[in-house]
Amino acid sequence: MLGALLEKIDIPYIIFERTSLIRPLGSAISIGSPILALFQQLGIYDELVHSSLRYNHIAAHKENMEPYTLQDFTPLEDITGYPQYIIARPVLYDLLLRQIPAHKILLKKKILTISEEDDRVTIYAFDNTAYQGDILVGADGAYSVVRQRLYEKLKKKGWLPKNDDEELPFNCTCLVGQTDYMDPDEFPILKNPCSQVLAVRGTDLPYSYVSKFSRTNKEKNSEWGSHAAKQMCDETRDLRTPIKSDEGGYLKLGDLYDKTPQDRVSKVMLEEKVFETWYHGRTVLLGDGATAAIHDALALTNLLYALPSKTSADIKHIFSEYQSERRPKAHATFKNSRLLSHILRKDHLGKMARMVSTNMPTWMWRIFLSKAFGNRPQAGFLEKVEAKGTGHVFSSSSMEKARVVYQEWKERMQIIHQDAL
Repeated sequence: MLGALLEKIDIPYIIFERTSLIRPLGSAISIGSPILALFQQLGIYDELVHSSLRYNHIAAHKENMEPYTLQDFTPLEDITGYPQYIIARPVLYDLLLRQIPAHKILLKKKILTISEEDDRVTIYAFDNTAYQGDILVGADGAYSVVRQRLYEKLKKKGWLPKNDDEELPFNCTCLVGQTDYMDPDEFPILKNPCSQVLAVRGTDLPYSYVSKFSRTNKEKNSEWGSHAAKQMCDETRDLRTPIKSDEGGYLKLGDLYDKTPQDRVSKVMLEEKVFETWYHGRTVLLGDGATAAIHDALALTNLLYALPSKTSADIKHIFSEYQSERRPKAHATFKNSRLLSHILRKDHLGKMARMVSTNMPTWMWRIFLSKAFGNRPQAGFLEKVEAKGTGHVFSSSSMEKARVVYQEWKERMQIIHQDAL
């Protein structure tokens, strides 16, 4: 996404990828109003919607298949002007990758070391190549090599906060994957025009699981990497899903595993942490996670568009603005994630959380949705998409800063055009 945005404003960039092939991991992903206006600005909204299925609710169940009250997301269309969609990760990755000229992505570039002078930052790769730039962006996930090298440097100087030097806290282990094409006649649930998001919240067993049904191609998708997940598949294959079988019972997770090639199943360790240090010198970090990371990339690009010069002082200033805008939102996202995870707890707090979440009054649910989906930033350097829906849209200082520069540019272009006439 960062590359796609930089492409729009002609800022030169190179993306360094350590693997030999870009393989999107995961299953399906939920996308909605927080990023859909941006996709409209980029001109890829219609293709995104065509490749997705909308979903209206999450149907959660107990382990005995007794349903909880539906989590209804239909109010979002009134609040934000957009419904929620489910899209297969490989399809979303392909859509974004097509916005990047192929020669701007260098594969098999494992970064070893980083050095910085006042006006340049240099990266050294495993294949004995070196590259220089004005800015280095670490967008390489929770175990970012860029972050590790940056923190090593700060620790030697005694500038690294204690919290940033601690290990990532383990949260849970996830098994994720995507089946092959499944025949709707064999699996009638697929005939529904909306995506079905079905969840089982484990209370006695140490597992909770979600099935998302999204639109994909009939051909086998080769984007998925091979990971050691067989043991976890074997441990969970007999767990029931809320999907009814032809025999009147319920399909098991194993029935889905049997429809899934092994190279499309991944075992992923999940950790959650908000770091205090997001930048130093000419190096800056993006967060991990779909919507939050896209918002990070957008805020950074808005500020780069408004960058007055490439001096270290100006770069430090916009990095500081970037952290000031995005870090509080990262903390809020982290806090909300922790609160939502309470529904999976096995103790009395978990029971209370499930009772509150399933008995929340409609008016309170609408307030929650309005706040949770109120952050809908746009690119200030592209034509504005008018806000939709009845809900309030939170302002973004980086967007407004870029929009001022963009309006000034448009006025100059208009004067030049008039003079030419």
